[in-house]
Amino acid sequence: MKSIPALLGAVLITTFAMVLASPGRAAEAVKPIKALLVTGGCCHDYANQKIILTRGISALANVEWTIVHEGDGTTDHKMSIYTNADWAKGFDVIVHDECFADVKDAAFVEGILKAHRDGVPAVNLHCTMHCYRVDFDKFKDWFAFTGLDTRGHGAQLPIEITYAKTNHPIIKGLENWTTIGEELYNNYQIFDTVTPLARGKQWVKQKDGSTKEVDCLLTWVNDYHGTRVFSTTLGHNNETCADPRYLQLVTRGLLWACNKLDDNGQPLPGYGPKM
Repeated sequence: MKSIPALLGAVLITTFAMVLASPGRAAEAVKPIKALLVTGGCCHDYANQKIILTRGISALANVEWTIVHEGDGTTDHKMSIYTNADWAKGFDVIVHDECFADVKDAAFVEGILKAHRDGVPAVNLHCTMHCYRVDFDKFKDWFAFTGLDTRGHGAQLPIEITYAKTNHPIIKGLENWTTIGEELYNNYQIFDTVTPLARGKQWVKQKDGSTKEVDCLLTWVNDYHGTRVFSTTLGHNNETCADPRYLQLVTRGLLWACNKLDDNGQPLPGYGPKM
């Protein structure tokens, strides 16, 4: 595993090269996107991933960050920011990168969702899709927000990513690739409001020695009561989060959620990286 400084150095060098290779866009006097990253919980290196994500995305887009990081090592922590009814006020987009499967207070979860029903765009990363399991049978609200009912994953194995054959701006021109060992989340239900963008495939060895192909939705967008929501289950390991292909995908998803991405997958004028 590479060190965090080495990962960040590789990210910044690669993303800078990508910027130089991109078509020039005249910077306009626009306000940066104000993004809130809510992160923390069990099972992940959120202390380093919050740095990798925010620096990597801001190298590609005009985004300013506020970070709320709490509850590492727990599955039932209630993020303090969500106790304020106006928790999302002043932000253009919320990036959910949290892992609290055992928060089962329906009223608390509805307090999170209200902001998004009221129009605040969202980006959901990895374990966010496994959060807030109030009741699998009776409470589908969190799954309706993310667009996917998923309840588990297999072993960490390489994931072969295949982008959908579509001109959606988030994935326009992106090339298929294969990750390092990562978790592929299962699909119990894909909601009708979802537009698939990429699928992931793993080959899992069975007890009898045979190999089973597992194919699941990996990346998508969701129409949540008219609010734009981008989600990907990818992103367990630091090396994946620092991969320029991952950062480009998530950055485009964020820009699209904020309606700041053009039809060719490029930031609107003024919303590209600060030069």
